[in-house]
Amino acid sequence: MSSPTCFVVPRVLAAVCFVCSLTGGAFSQNVLTYHNNNARTGLNSAETTLTLSNVNSTSFGKLFVLTVDGLVDAEPLYLSAVPIPGNGTHNLLIVATENDSVYAFDADAGTLIWQVSALLSGETPSDDRGCGQVTPEIGITSTPVIARPTGSNGVIYIVAMSKDSSGNYHQRLHALNAPTGSELYKGPVDITAQYPGTGDNSSNGYVVFDPAQYKERSGLLLAGGQVYLTWASHCDIRPYTGWIMAYSATTLAQKSVINVTPNGNEGAIWGAGAGLTSDGDGNIFFLDANGVFDTTLTASGFPTSADYGNAFIRLTTTGGLAVADYFEMDNGVEESDSDTDLGSGGAILLPNLKDSSGNTWQLAAGAGKDGNLYVVDRSSMGKFNPNSNNMYQELSGVLPGGIWSMPAYIGGRLYFGPVNQPILAFQFKNAQLQAAAVAQTPTTFEYPGATPSISANGTKNAIVWAAENANPAVLHAYNAITLQELYNTNQAANGRDQFGVGNKFITPLIINGKVYVGTTTGVGVFGLLPAK
Repeated sequence: MSSPTCFVVPRVLAAVCFVCSLTGGAFSQNVLTYHNNNARTGLNSAETTLTLSNVNSTSFGKLFVLTVDGLVDAEPLYLSAVPIPGNGTHNLLIVATENDSVYAFDADAGTLIWQVSALLSGETPSDDRGCGQVTPEIGITSTPVIARPTGSNGVIYIVAMSKDSSGNYHQRLHALNAPTGSELYKGPVDITAQYPGTGDNSSNGYVVFDPAQYKERSGLLLAGGQVYLTWASHCDIRPYTGWIMAYSATTLAQKSVINVTPNGNEGAIWGAGAGLTSDGDGNIFFLDANGVFDTTLTASGFPTSADYGNAFIRLTTTGGLAVADYFEMDNGVEESDSDTDLGSGGAILLPNLKDSSGNTWQLAAGAGKDGNLYVVDRSSMGKFNPNSNNMYQELSGVLPGGIWSMPAYIGGRLYFGPVNQPILAFQFKNAQLQAAAVAQTPTTFEYPGATPSISANGTKNAIVWAAENANPAVLHAYNAITLQELYNTNQAANGRDQFGVGNKFITPLIINGKVYVGTTTGVGVFGLLPAK
């Protein structure tokens, strides 16, 4: 490291907030997907306003709170310089709620630009299906994804759950025009699917998707012109299996479906809200939750019945969704049976790393409830061996309390926030993680731990941000190298910076000198305070 305030930020991560989708188009300072990019690093390396010296309770604090009509379980997203018909040009903050509403606010002033409902006539958001994980209602749970192709000012994709007057449940994919909130591409479309198999909820040789049995928890993924959806259960209440679906981003037509436990049960995908990852080369990586894994393998090392519960999975999208590789722990079945699922955390794709011999490695990392940190070689993940784990690297027990969150990455450091533990920084050296954390926060984070986000100006002023699930919620900022605290929302006198009740799985969004944090009733907005 060249100085105590600098990281070496690989070029692949240096412009992650300059996001464009589909056919390109250059728009600066956008965050259009969960955790900033499809690698899910959580890094905005183009933050020029917030620094190590001005993020403190004297100069930084709450600017305002945006109030909405339900829980904000999805990470807010940000669109820059959107022309609004009859209302000038605005930077938009897109907020979705469990009341099936989508809001567009002026991200700088907090004024409402538009609000729309994803409900059809006579519908309400779903009840909680007898499960306290998302309650009292289920509407829009997952983080949307936004396309900004050439000639467009933004298309917002959301999945909404609802219940009609006859008691039927619906899952629908919507595409909203960012300047107005109006529906595009003749949407919304009802989500239906079947896949060959004899597992839970199967009929005539197919497992069948039942919209009542699932919620869309993981953030949506947009890659290669398709929107990818995954499905979580309600409190592990069967019947359910592990669905991934692909829809055209321009027609909303279903293009491909796979089920990763088609002849078994469970194996839902939720990842504490983290989205599927994509390497941009037609591969998708994710952590699957507890479910049936077939320990009888083919000659190529794949489960004979195509059940991949509790696995770290790589899908290929070429010619349709298919499992291309995977890693399963040697005790994966036992962990699955005890609900110690790998899929409680989100996967992260790392930039290319070189070892001591100059070899380049393409790696991915993830962790779940067992407290182990797993690093896989994306081209050869390790598959299953009942006697040993054959993945690239395993750090056993380094995440006590387990992971119900998503890591973040900058400049060779990987940050995890375990339950009832500090945020821990692990350092790569010669493409290997050092065995012990090199820094930790003075703060411990109660369930579900913390999903950190990172802001930096290139290689300078790197700050780790995290929200504490408490009442009131607490936003923390730390020096990314030392993990010493710079600021938290309880520091200012008279509750000046308090912003609402905490909410689990919340991921701070940092962009253009502001920090946006969801709560149970809205979004707290923070930045540099006006000069007195």
